[in-house]
Amino acid sequence: MNKDVEVTDQVSHLPTDPGIYKYFNRESELIYVGKAKNIKKRVSSYFNKSNQHNRKTLKLVSEIVKIDYTIAHSEFDALLLENNLIKQNQPKYNILLKDDKSFPYLCILKERFPRVISTRRVDTNKGTYYGPYSSVAAMNNILNLIRKLYTIRTCNYNLNDKNISEQKFKTCLEYHIGNCKGPCEGLQCEESYNKDIEQIKQILKSKSKFAKQHFTHEMNTHSLNMEFEKAQQAKDKLELLDKFQANTMVVNSDESNFDIFTIISDENTAYVNYLRINHGMLNFTQTTEIKKKLNEDDAQILSQYAFDIRQQVGSASKTILTNIPIVSLSEETYNIVPQIGEKKKLISMSIKNVLHYKKERLLQKEKIKDRNNEVVKILQKELKLLEPPNHIECFDNSNIQGTNPVAAMVCFKNGKPYKKDYRHYNIKTVIGPDDFASMYEVVKRRYLRLSIENSPLPQLILVDGGKGQLSSSVQALKDIGLYGKIPIIGIAKRLEEIYFPEDQYPLHINKKSPSLKLLQQLRDEAHRFAITFHRLKRSNSSFTTELEEIKGIGEKTANILLSKYKSVSKIKTLTTEQLSGILGQKKAAIITDYYIKKGEL
Repeated sequence: MNKDVEVTDQVSHLPTDPGIYKYFNRESELIYVGKAKNIKKRVSSYFNKSNQHNRKTLKLVSEIVKIDYTIAHSEFDALLLENNLIKQNQPKYNILLKDDKSFPYLCILKERFPRVISTRRVDTNKGTYYGPYSSVAAMNNILNLIRKLYTIRTCNYNLNDKNISEQKFKTCLEYHIGNCKGPCEGLQCEESYNKDIEQIKQILKSKSKFAKQHFTHEMNTHSLNMEFEKAQQAKDKLELLDKFQANTMVVNSDESNFDIFTIISDENTAYVNYLRINHGMLNFTQTTEIKKKLNEDDAQILSQYAFDIRQQVGSASKTILTNIPIVSLSEETYNIVPQIGEKKKLISMSIKNVLHYKKERLLQKEKIKDRNNEVVKILQKELKLLEPPNHIECFDNSNIQGTNPVAAMVCFKNGKPYKKDYRHYNIKTVIGPDDFASMYEVVKRRYLRLSIENSPLPQLILVDGGKGQLSSSVQALKDIGLYGKIPIIGIAKRLEEIYFPEDQYPLHINKKSPSLKLLQQLRDEAHRFAITFHRLKRSNSSFTTELEEIKGIGEKTANILLSKYKSVSKIKTLTTEQLSGILGQKKAAIITDYYIKKGEL
C-alpha cells in the first residue's frame, strides 16, 4: 500500500470532535501541530484542496506519513494545547507556514506604571514576556480579559515623577470612560497600580487564584461599607474570571501539577491515555496499546504504565488522577479517582481519547487481517490449492562446508509471522555438506512429531530451494505417510520459480503479485532465522574450543563460563578471585596463568 493511500485511510478514521492534530514524517519527526473545531474536517482540507495551497503547505503534505490527534473539550482547549505543544516541540512547519513571522507575545514593560502590550519581537531588556501564543486570537483573548479586569494605561507617556508633578500630561478618553485611573495626572498611586500588575502576572502564568482572592475581598469590603455599586463591579470581574476559566479545561482553576491516567481494556489488550497538567496547563498527551499478561488486571497495568511514563517524561507531580484506583507509586504520590467537578471532566476527556484510539486500532487490525486474508486467497488461486493456506510452514538449512549444520522452520498464520511456532533444528544424522539429506531429516522430524502429538498440520509447506530440496522433503512426507495430505512446494531464489512435486516445469508468479511477496517473506524469514542460529552455534563452538585448549579445563567448565559471561574476551578480563568464586581456586589459577603466559593478561 502506498503512502498516499495509508494517509488517506488515517484521515477517514479521524474524529469530528475539537482537538489538535499532529503530522509526522518518515523519520517519526513531529513536523506540524494544528488545532481544529472538527479534526476530521480540518485535516481533510489539506488533502482535498491541494490546488488552493501554497508551496510550503504542499511540501508539508508531501512529507506526512502519520497523523496523530488529541480530542479536547472545546476549540479553546485545543488552541491552548496547540500552543503548549508548539512551544515544547518547535515543529519546523509551524514556523514556515506563518509567513516567516515569529510567534506573538504579551509583554509587561519595564517602566513606571508598566503597560501590557502585544509584540512579536522579544527583547528581555524591555520587559517580561509571556508566550509565545500560537495565534493572535489566542493572545487577544487574554489581553482583552486583562483590560476588562484591570484599569491599565495604554498611552506611551513617560510617567516619571518630574513629568507627573509638573502636570505635563492630561487625562485622555480612556480615563473618562473608566478604562484608566489617570496615573498621568497623579490620580492613581504607583503602589495601587503595581498591585494590579502583580495580579496580571499571575493570570499570565495561569495562576488566577490571587486575582480571585483580591476581587472577592474587594467585593466583601465594598458590601460591608454599603458601597453596593463598587461591590457589584468587583463581583462582575470575579464572574468574568470564573467564566474565562470555565470555558477551558486545559487551564485548570486550582493551578496544580498532576498526571491523569485512564485505562479501557478487553480480554487481551489494554488502552491507556496519559495527560500531563503542568502549572494548570495540559502540555503532554499520549495514548498507548498494551498487551495484557496472564492474570494481570487493569490496576496493575495502569500502575506500571504510570510509573514508566512518569520516569520517561520526568514528571514530579504528586497527584495522580485515574479512572480506577491504582497502587501508590511512592510515598510522595497519592491517587485520586474524581467523581465530580473539573477533575472528573478531565478524566472524561482522557477516556474519550482512549475510546477513540481503541476504535481506531481495532479498525486498523481488522483491515490488516482482511488484507492478509485477501493475499492468502490470491495465493490459493495461483497455486490452485483446495483451501486457503492460512497456516504455512517454511524450511531452510544453514552450514559452512558442512560444519555446524542447522535448519530452521518458520510459521505464518493468516499471512503474518507466528513466532510462537518457530523452530530451530540441530542436524543429527547427516555428515558433511548435504542440503538434501538435511532437508529430509528436519521435514521428517517436524511432521512425525506433529502426527504423534496429533497437532494441527499446516495447509502449505514451503521449502527454500529447487527440485533437489523439494524431492527430499516429498520423500520425507512419503516415509511418514503424509504425502498428498499436505500441499508442498519449493521456491528457487535465482528466478523466484515455484516448483511442484513430480512436475518438471516451474510456475512463474507475477513479480508484483502480493502472493509471491508473501512466499518471499516466508523464505527470507526462514533464511534469517536459520543463519542467526548457525552463527550463534558456530560462535559458541569456537569459544568452547579455545577454552578447552587450556589443560585442565573441560567442556563443562567452558560452558559454565560462557553461559555467564557470553564471550572469551570478557573471561580474559576476570581476576583470579572473580574466577575462583565460580570455578574454585585451582581452576581459576589455571585459566589466569594460561592467558598470562600467552601475553593476553
